[in-house]
Amino acid sequence: MTGMGGRGGGRQAGSFQSLCRVWPLTGVLRFGRGRLVHTHRHTQFTHGLEAISSYSSSAMSEAVVPDATVSPAAGGPYGEKAGGPGVDFSYVGIDAILEQMRRKAMKQGFELNIMVVGQSGLGKSTLMNTLFKSKVSRKSALATAQEKIPKTIEIKSVSHDIEEKGVRMKLTVIDTPGFGDQINNENCWQPIMKFINDQYEAYLQEEININRKKRIPDSRVHCCIYFIPPTGHCLRPLDVEFMRRLSKVVNIVPVIAKADTLTLEERDFFKKKIREELRANGIDVYPQKEFDEDAEDRMINEKIREMIPFAVVGSDQEYQVNGRRLLGRKTKWGTIEVENIAHCEFAYLRDLLIRTHMQNIKDITSSIHYEMYRVRRLNENNTMVAHANGVPEHRLAAHEM
Repeated sequence: MTGMGGRGGGRQAGSFQSLCRVWPLTGVLRFGRGRLVHTHRHTQFTHGLEAISSYSSSAMSEAVVPDATVSPAAGGPYGEKAGGPGVDFSYVGIDAILEQMRRKAMKQGFELNIMVVGQSGLGKSTLMNTLFKSKVSRKSALATAQEKIPKTIEIKSVSHDIEEKGVRMKLTVIDTPGFGDQINNENCWQPIMKFINDQYEAYLQEEININRKKRIPDSRVHCCIYFIPPTGHCLRPLDVEFMRRLSKVVNIVPVIAKADTLTLEERDFFKKKIREELRANGIDVYPQKEFDEDAEDRMINEKIREMIPFAVVGSDQEYQVNGRRLLGRKTKWGTIEVENIAHCEFAYLRDLLIRTHMQNIKDITSSIHYEMYRVRRLNENNTMVAHANGVPEHRLAAHEM
């Protein structure tokens, strides 16, 4: 440095060393027209050394202004404005990960697969149209002149691309026409159980491929809405058996269909009776108590569990009531407002499925129900391979433990 700076170079070198101690390799230091650029291995000068040598050490100390720090007020490092009187130099920017995740999710979009199960005539299609305020049900999308009750249970699905405020979602509605409509309904849940497991199997096969897709299409059933007839008495054996078996493989949300056929007293009694029967038969419907993550979740979910099953009314017809347009069912006694919590509990169901618990429903499907299926299938494969290689059963059991 002495040779480069000429006379007085020693003083400049001392000032340079003191500056490096104050601002160690963390940005750009400016000296008049001169600019000091730091790299990992060396230090170089640009725009000429003459401007640097013309300042005294005190003037240099006063001229040092680091300008590479980025703060919330300064914006990002890609051409946005930086600096300002309110810059927080202690800001790191970890919270920016939330915005990054939001942008990525907005680009990818979301998927939601809902299955509706119940007897014909309980308003399954109408309720789905009401939930998403569009014609998303199978009957609406694939309307036929006259639909006969099928002799066996059929699984039919229809998908829609929905967009709201820039958020895109692929919604798949899976219908089960024929369920509970036969004289003999023995084992009528088996086709539904097989369909759910088939979706898990398809996802598993995609997952274990050597050259698997960057994003595996998700056809797994995230939620099953089970429609209970509004008898006002108790659950039927078919209702109990279906929910007992299916609650182990999918998130079940039971609802009382066409709840406007019950008085408020009958509705409350029926809901209480159903909750008692669910507990007596060990049926764990969504939100499951064992999957509450913390005290806050437990408090919120307890309120939901106290309201289950939701007594709902569906309608895709709009009416004018007191100058407001709303969805409802018009009778000669007045209009039943679908989204009025004093009339029915549709709003609670909508909030649970879409506004508050949608991601949690998908997470439980992936981390609990699918994971249980995946472990069982991989264990079966290991057992088959071991038997084919002649490994004794007791050694295989000891290895699994």
